[in-house]
Amino acid sequence: MDSRRRSKKAAMQRKLQQLRSVTNSSAVNKASIIVDATRYIEELKQKVDGLNSELGTAESSISQDELPMVTVETLERGFLINVFSERNCPGMLAAILDAFEELGLDVLDARVSCEDTFQLEAVGGESQENESIDAQVVKQAVLQAIQNMN
Repeated sequence: MDSRRRSKKAAMQRKLQQLRSVTNSSAVNKASIIVDATRYIEELKQKVDGLNSELGTAESSISQDELPMVTVETLERGFLINVFSERNCPGMLAAILDAFEELGLDVLDARVSCEDTFQLEAVGGESQENESIDAQVVKQAVLQAIQNMN
């Protein structure tokens, strides 16, 4: 029984030393180590809350600076549209395709990647009944569709 008690006490001492080490405590007695650990945990909670708050603020809206890069080149019968964004937002592809539809552009070919970043390269052809539109109109429609997602 005595060896079992010593074993438990040694295990408790090891765990307290680990706790002391992790929390950068200089305390030597059990109560002080636990108080230091409690303070450390509170500091970590405040840091996490601060970071979550910053992250929430950063993700809550796409500012003008964060708008994706959009380029539109005029082709013989349509446009080559490239969209690149540092971050992927749910619904971005659907919003862009809706803008194409509203402009009367048929997607003739497209390559999309929306893993971490968002990349779209599409060839849009003007439908026959559509009035002629220019590249700037297409670009503005795509940017507007992305802004309206928020």
